[in-house]
Amino acid sequence: MISPLAYIHPDAKIGNNVEIGPFVFIDRNVVIGDNNKIMPHASIMYGARIGNGNTIFPGAVIGAVPQDLKFRGEETTAEVGDNNLIRENVTINRGTAAKGRTVVGNNNLLMECVHVAHDARIGNGCIIGNSTKFAGEIVIDDCSIISANVLMHQFCRVGGYGMIQGGCRFSKDIPPYIIAARDPICYAGINIVGLRRRNFSNETIEAIHNAYRIIYQSGMNTTDALKKIEDEMEMTPEITYIVDFIKNSKRGIIPANKSLKED
Repeated sequence: MISPLAYIHPDAKIGNNVEIGPFVFIDRNVVIGDNNKIMPHASIMYGARIGNGNTIFPGAVIGAVPQDLKFRGEETTAEVGDNNLIRENVTINRGTAAKGRTVVGNNNLLMECVHVAHDARIGNGCIIGNSTKFAGEIVIDDCSIISANVLMHQFCRVGGYGMIQGGCRFSKDIPPYIIAARDPICYAGINIVGLRRRNFSNETIEAIHNAYRIIYQSGMNTTDALKKIEDEMEMTPEITYIVDFIKNSKRGIIPANKSLKED
């Protein structure tokens, strides 16, 4: 299961049933759980923490030092959960003093050449397309789909259960359950197909749609739109998530599509 051509530091901790291919490099201060497959030429660097059942493809680098000039060699980690597919040449950097760790959750697919910068947080069940780049201290909520060649500015957050069109770049937050598209990026409707695939009821989908009609198509400012939602709509978990997400946004949310009219 472990190639004699791999290098594994004697202080690294390796779980059971781990397959390690030739020319893999595993540094000291690394912990790898059970049932992982690490393919040739992957590098698991100092501070990496890898859970169970992951497949790490050739050329991936987990735990390299941050590309942040403020980094001074502090003790930080890059943490990967369980059952992730980390494809060729993905890079996941360690954290910095800002948050101390970079985290990728469970059951994610990170496609070829994705970059996850220092102190980022990626949730569970996300699909990240080829060559998408995440800057430092970003947050991706659960079940997000982010297409190829997306550029995400530092400190931004993407809400769960949405979809971002390929090639987009953005420096504001993207609320949950929506499709973000066009250039410049904007709200392009709710992610109806994705919500149905996730077994959201028709009533819940309609409520989400009604909330975004108020936020993006009523002509109201954001504060008044949120107040209207709180005053007039049932505050289900989904509607509460939308309202809290926008209220807590530090960078503001992406704008409306000006071609959309209230329906």
